[in-house]
Amino acid sequence: MKISVLSKKLWCVHKQLLLLLTPLLFLPLLLTLPEKEGKCLYVVILMATFWCTEALPLAVTAMLPVCLFPTLGILPAKTVCPQYFMETNFLFFSGLVMASSIEEWGLHRRIAMKVLSIVGVKPAWLILGMMITSSFLSMWLSNTATTAMMLPIANAILESLFGDLETLKQKCKFPEGHDSAVINGQTSLKLHSLPSEPSEKQTLSMDGMDAVDHTNMRTTEEIRSESQYQLKVWKGFLICIPYAASIGGTATLTGTAPNLILIGQLKSYFPDCDLINFGSWFAFAFPLMLVFLFLGWIWISFLYGGLNTRLCFAKHDHRAQAEARAIALIKEDYRKLGPMNFAEGAISFFFILFAVLLFTRDPKFVPGWSVFFKKGYVSDAVTGVIIVSILFFFPSQKPSLSWWFDPQAVNTPYVPLLSWKKAQDSVPWNIILLLGGGFAMAKACEVSQGKTWQKTKHNHGRER
Repeated sequence: MKISVLSKKLWCVHKQLLLLLTPLLFLPLLLTLPEKEGKCLYVVILMATFWCTEALPLAVTAMLPVCLFPTLGILPAKTVCPQYFMETNFLFFSGLVMASSIEEWGLHRRIAMKVLSIVGVKPAWLILGMMITSSFLSMWLSNTATTAMMLPIANAILESLFGDLETLKQKCKFPEGHDSAVINGQTSLKLHSLPSEPSEKQTLSMDGMDAVDHTNMRTTEEIRSESQYQLKVWKGFLICIPYAASIGGTATLTGTAPNLILIGQLKSYFPDCDLINFGSWFAFAFPLMLVFLFLGWIWISFLYGGLNTRLCFAKHDHRAQAEARAIALIKEDYRKLGPMNFAEGAISFFFILFAVLLFTRDPKFVPGWSVFFKKGYVSDAVTGVIIVSILFFFPSQKPSLSWWFDPQAVNTPYVPLLSWKKAQDSVPWNIILLLGGGFAMAKACEVSQGKTWQKTKHNHGRER
């Protein structure tokens, strides 16, 4: 059998091979190291390998501590299981539910379109606008939720500027068939419908604005060169969203899971320590986030064609005409969204209230509102769950007193801002399990280390 054929067959079953061989490969750890440390390190390496290779689904790997720690005698089940829904997990959960409500009523779209209408559609400014929007949302919501909400908007904007992605790729590879065609590059202004995402309720439409400029005839080489540039900008525009979400997530505790893991471990080791909370973390991390966001924008713009003289000097060419029409269309689409409705206003209010209450619970430099409650009883998780619980019963339509006295009024069902079905479908439960798996792993490392330290201390005492 040829090596190439064998390698392909091995690749087809590489996950199964990893599941079988990894436990056997690291089995010597159980025999060479002290009992507790060896078993704990064995499980940690198995989980790290399976997470990196995705030999098992990430959430399934995160549940391995429930299986392995009790059976190997590292931790009892009653200690492992509570790690999967600690206080910080509830704070993370409240951020995900808030993201679901924002997505449900399209508030993220309004924010994104407003920012883009301000910054313009020149590639570098377009990237900056999307990075600002993504990083701002990611400060309060999870990186995963922010990226999932922003990518469909980004795809729609890119299609408005450059047309269909597959057509653009064909222009880059096979421009010969377009020699006599009229190609208007960035002036392909029809804004296609968004991908069929269940979370997207609106599509950006620009009917009547898709006329082609027949006076702009270009050669095959110009078509190919322009298409390659557009494809490069397309890549940069999509790449900037997860980067900005990751950068913005560092500014607040709810922005990304590692921040919450840090707080969880801090509370585990030092239960009475409350030096790090939402406000103190923000004061430390927000300036750094701005610096890294600026550097990220410069680097992505440099790599993907956005940094050039067009940023500072106006040029009257086909790109300038396309950009002018595109920005007009983005503003028109924002205008079509109309005034903010009652549901969007209510979500905005609770979103702001969510942030304000987290900031002011215990800002350290002045007394926070937590002083009105028993010391140590109210945390950021309590604040988050209170706010998101309101979303499940607060009305999405403006209440009307006259409705009760009008027998002719339409009796429509009561619709809250958020339903549990929507939250259940939107919340990435696998991420919460990942958090729990990390906490369980850390707890096992803590226990095994503590046993060793106690044994060493006892031995030293006997020697003396």
